[in-house]
This record gives sequence, C-alpha cells and structure tokens, in this order.
Amino acid sequence: MKRTGILKALVLLLSLTTFATGCASNSTGQNQGKDAAVNADTAAFNPDEVSDGIDFKQLREQFGPVPKPAGTIKLGGVSKAFENEYWRTLKEGMEIGAKDMKAKGIDVSIDVKAAQGEGDEQGQLSVVKDMINKKYSALLLSPISDGNLTPGVEDANKAGIPVVNVNDGLIAIAPNYVGPKAIQNGELAAEWIAGKISNKGEVAIVIGMPKAFAARQRTAGFEQWMKENAPDVTIVEKQNADWDRAKAKDLAETWIKKHPDLKAIFANNDTMALGVVEAVKTSGKDILVVGVDGIGEAYDSIKRGELSATVDSFPKYKGQIAVEVTVRILGGQKIPRVLWTPQALIDSTNVNTPAEEIIGWESATFE
Repeated sequence: MKRTGILKALVLLLSLTTFATGCASNSTGQNQGKDAAVNADTAAFNPDEVSDGIDFKQLREQFGPVPKPAGTIKLGGVSKAFENEYWRTLKEGMEIGAKDMKAKGIDVSIDVKAAQGEGDEQGQLSVVKDMINKKYSALLLSPISDGNLTPGVEDANKAGIPVVNVNDGLIAIAPNYVGPKAIQNGELAAEWIAGKISNKGEVAIVIGMPKAFAARQRTAGFEQWMKENAPDVTIVEKQNADWDRAKAKDLAETWIKKHPDLKAIFANNDTMALGVVEAVKTSGKDILVVGVDGIGEAYDSIKRGELSATVDSFPKYKGQIAVEVTVRILGGQKIPRVLWTPQALIDSTNVNTPAEEIIGWESATFE
C-alpha cells in the first residue's frame, strides 16, 4: 500500500509539473508574440525614413493659415515624466501653443499630464485611457516605450479621437507623428565629436531606455556616422542607463578607469550627460561629453565650460508645433503623417544665440 501510494503521488506530481510548464510556455509564447508584433509594427513605420515627411515651415507653406475648428476643443497631452526638465519644457510649449490659439479666437485648451516616472508604462497608459473616457477632442502622446500606449491608441481610434505621436517612443498605429529625425540626433553628435578629436580615438555611448525608439535611433545614428566618416574612431563601450543621471554617472566612472585613453562620451539625453559630466569632473580628465535635448541645465553647464555640447530639439517649440498640427487636423486638413521638428547642435559658440534665430521660428497665422 505504501509503495502504491508513493507511485500515485509521483504520477500526480509529474502531471502537475507538466501542466505548469505547459502554461508557462504558452504564456511566454504569447508575450513573445506580442513583443514581436510591436517590433514588426515599429520596423514597418520609421518616421526617420519616410519620403513624404515635411517640416513646420513647409507645413505652413503648403497648408496656409491654421483653420478654426467649430466648438470647444479640449486637448490631452501625455508625456513621460515631469522629473525630466525636457518633458516640463514640452508641456510649457504645448500650453503656449494653446494659449496663443485662444487669443486668436480658437476655443482650445490643453491638459498635459505625465506618468509617475520614466519607467511607469502602465501608469502612463492609465492616463491615456482616462482622457479617452472623458472624451477629449484629441490626444498628443509621448510614450515611454514603443508599445505601452498602443492599447490606448486603439481605443482612441475606435472612439474617433485623433492621436498625434509627439517624439521619442514610437506608436506605430498613430495616424500622425511630430518630432525630430532621431537618427540625426546621433549623427550631429558624432560629427561634432569626430571633428574635435581629429577623427580618431576611443569613445563611448550611454544609451537611454532600449525600448524607446529615440534611444535606438540616436545610438544607431552615432554609430553609423562614425563607421562611414571616421573609421579610426573606436566605440569601446555602450550600455543603457535608462535615462537615469546616477546610472550614467556610475557607468562613466567605470569606463574612465577602464579606458585611460577615452576621449569622448555621447549620452542619449542631457540628464544622463550631466551625470557623465560629474564623473568626468571627479576624474580630472579632459573628456568631451555630448547630450541630447537642450534642457536649460545643459545650457548652463555648457556656459560653465563643463558639458561640451547638446543636440537641442527645442521642446518648447516642438510643443507649439504639435498643438498646431493637432488643431489643423481637427480643422479638417489632411496633414502628412510625419512632421519633422527642428534640431541643432549647441556648444560654446552658439549657446547664447536665441533659439528663434537658430531655427528661424515664426508664429503660425490663423484664418
């Protein structure tokens, strides 16, 4: 009896193990399938590579004054996290855009919210779904990753709510995209660094969040430019720091010790670049540091002779352009899917030049 009982127990245990393994495999397969689908969609749509994209000047030349949609317009903006100055500045730009339109007789307002942190993918999606439930007129979305807001955009499309993907994370199913050519961020940084180090030497890259379109494109642009134009520049390290200043500082400290001949570090955003600057200052070495975004703290650091350069994508003006594009869509204009916003490399030679002068900014006109 005892032997029979033991055999039964073993059979039961084996059955349960097989069942659990099957469930886990099925779940993993489903998740991998979802990830693969998101990656396939992203690969199918790359705003950096479209042939019919236009910039904000071409937008105004081709479509004329901004139309005045009928009724009251309530726009919803959703950013990553306001802990990063970049997203606070983008919010400011969107609010300026809505305020200017209000002064021109368009009954528009905008409510810009964000996730709790740059890794809070589900929290950001909840903000989007709440705006859809409250029947906002249109949504301007900057996703944390390339897939986290897709369910919300699917709901918005079903509800007939226009969606504009504003920079950074990519929403492959969003009808419109507004942002800079992300690959050019990296190209501009690479060209500047190569020129400063005579096209040879060791450099490193601090990557943002790998799931974000902008991080991948900025890194690819940097690598490709160096490969094609400065083959004697060697990228000795590259690793993600998830947009985090402290993580970037820690990486830089390790790399500086490991590579005594390191000449430059490119960080995918200014927040991480400023962390790298702290590590470089502590080391006492002369290492170039270049970031991306053009936040105020980066400008201040350049003026102090600490941060070497930043690729500014002018978020205050990008926010205004995004609002303009959205109102044009609500006014019935068929805007091209991709609208590229301006960017420029900022260093000690032009850090005091007004942004309006650098990008040739002029306010929109209205009907």
